[in-house]
Amino acid sequence: MDPKRLSGKNIVITGAAQGMGAANAMYFAAQGANVVLGDLNLDGAKAVADSINAAGVGKAVAVAMNVTKREDHTKAVQACVDAFGSINVYLNNAGVNKPKMLLDIDDENWDLIMNVNAKGTLYGMQEATKQMIKQGPMEDHPYKIINVGSILSRAAFLDVIPYSCSKHAVLAMITGGAKALWEHNITVNGYGPGVVKTELWEQLDKDLVEIGMFEKEGQSMDHLAETMILMKKLSTPDDVIGTAAFLCSHESDYMTGQLLMIDGGIIMQ
Repeated sequence: MDPKRLSGKNIVITGAAQGMGAANAMYFAAQGANVVLGDLNLDGAKAVADSINAAGVGKAVAVAMNVTKREDHTKAVQACVDAFGSINVYLNNAGVNKPKMLLDIDDENWDLIMNVNAKGTLYGMQEATKQMIKQGPMEDHPYKIINVGSILSRAAFLDVIPYSCSKHAVLAMITGGAKALWEHNITVNGYGPGVVKTELWEQLDKDLVEIGMFEKEGQSMDHLAETMILMKKLSTPDDVIGTAAFLCSHESDYMTGQLLMIDGGIIMQ
């Protein structure tokens, strides 16, 4: 691993206390980035930050953050500026899902998923952009906004329609945002994971049993691996972090408006 690949990058990551967010934070810092870890679970974010700081390559700070509140995005951006002098990259990673069949979707389910995944991403893009514009264009490289999409940015399953809608919205914000922000020297890209073994998927597995999609816990993962994933195996955060780091790095400077799929071939099936 190159400890200088992301040197000079000051990055805010939402939903960074566990799962892909935490894995990204540790991977970025190991390559020289400074990271702000935003999460509702402040203790968890602090634990990740402590681990990063103990490693002694990049630096990290943790902030309490509810992505459905605009002011929390503003505070996370300001924490990055206060700690590291500027912000270069904003990674909208936080997300939530709660499976329900179509006729069982209610206001609470719809609002939770759309507010976190769609509105939370919009707020992050807007508040990061304001600071990037304030800082003025960087001389050699663009600023970067990275949004986490999904296989369901390009498809929809019958038991997670609100989630599919929210991730289609994320794709729209990637493509539309790229067109809107290039005049400010800001690129907007994203990546779309498939089935990733994280704490989020463990809860989804339980939820799918609860709504009758599977008989017992663990079956959903096995079913997807066997029937939908071309590579016949589930992914882990380690399968995602390389693409995320690429999008943060200078190597992706000539890309904008793209959603890179990291799904083991699900969309091809």
